[in-house]
Amino acid sequence: MILRKAVFVDRDGTINEESGYLFRKEDCRFIPGAVEAIVQLNKAGFLVVVITNQSGIARGYYSAADLEQLHLHMAGEIAAAGGRIDGWYYCPHHPDYLTDSSQCDCRKPLPGMLQRAAHELGIDLAASWMVGDKIADVSAGVAAGCQTILVKTGYGAAEALSAPEELIILDDFGAAAAFIIEQTLKG
Repeated sequence: MILRKAVFVDRDGTINEESGYLFRKEDCRFIPGAVEAIVQLNKAGFLVVVITNQSGIARGYYSAADLEQLHLHMAGEIAAAGGRIDGWYYCPHHPDYLTDSSQCDCRKPLPGMLQRAAHELGIDLAASWMVGDKIADVSAGVAAGCQTILVKTGYGAAEALSAPEELIILDDFGAAAAFIIEQTLKG
């Protein structure tokens, strides 16, 4: 089986504006250029896979069904622009709500969601990227064996202040997508 390359992307603060425990479609606002970035990555042959911590489920703020309805809405908006999300992976856990911390291997910075997506979708992690607005996103990517980019949207500008020097830091997901495509063409 030939493995495919992917861009794993955090949701809140990277694709859509950070609004705190987002689950209602009427509260979802895409960051300018994010949908276009997804379209460009699709055209360049990348799978685009959303990797998102959703502790609002563990906290009882919303249900998994609510979250899945939001993702259907977002997928529809992205499809209307000519793009697609190839997989939606979320961690519904929060450490304060687990009786046994070994019950969760998916909450970023752990790599569980990326590894599961790679297994289910046939992804070559070493040829893939993780893009997010938090060091936890980058750490999950590194732990999974991906190349990583921190974006300055969402929490990214503040997170960049304490980021390791070698970390690639770009303005937004649009800039990250352009960088990834350029690196792939050079490769």
